[in-house]
Amino acid sequence: MAKTSVYDFEALSIEGKRAQLAAQRGKVLLIVNTASQCGFTPQFGGLETLWHDYRDQGLVIVGFPSNEFGGQDPGNNGEIESFCQRNYGVSFPMMAKVEVNGALAHPLWQWLKAQAPGLLGTEAIKWNFTKFLVGRDGKVLRRYAPSDTPESLRADIEKALAA
Repeated sequence: MAKTSVYDFEALSIEGKRAQLAAQRGKVLLIVNTASQCGFTPQFGGLETLWHDYRDQGLVIVGFPSNEFGGQDPGNNGEIESFCQRNYGVSFPMMAKVEVNGALAHPLWQWLKAQAPGLLGTEAIKWNFTKFLVGRDGKVLRRYAPSDTPESLRADIEKALAA
């Protein structure tokens, strides 16, 4: 069956438990591919701030560690989880490490890329901290570049929450 919304997917949590995205139905999602040893890693702090500021209004941030870009997240899931909590106080949901490009890309990431291609229509994720904003209906609203800071997404998040 064709996948028509983010709610049609599942992933493994960073603790190794099945996570049905359908459990987030009706919420606004910000889905991010993360890395612990990247120049953009400090964005974890900004993502955590957004999570605290908007979670009661229906925002859920979901991090997906990936080691595809420069080997910048080499640790296992437990090491990644500890790093994120210790250094940035991350309390938003983190999933198990995935691939976001190529034949082994997680099905959710294949779908996200097809729904919101990047610059010049390319689908490939170019680097860590690419972000996808998903509306309450489960459809992708926008794709953001790694250089787009979490703070710069506030207006779009507020608009999505108000919709």
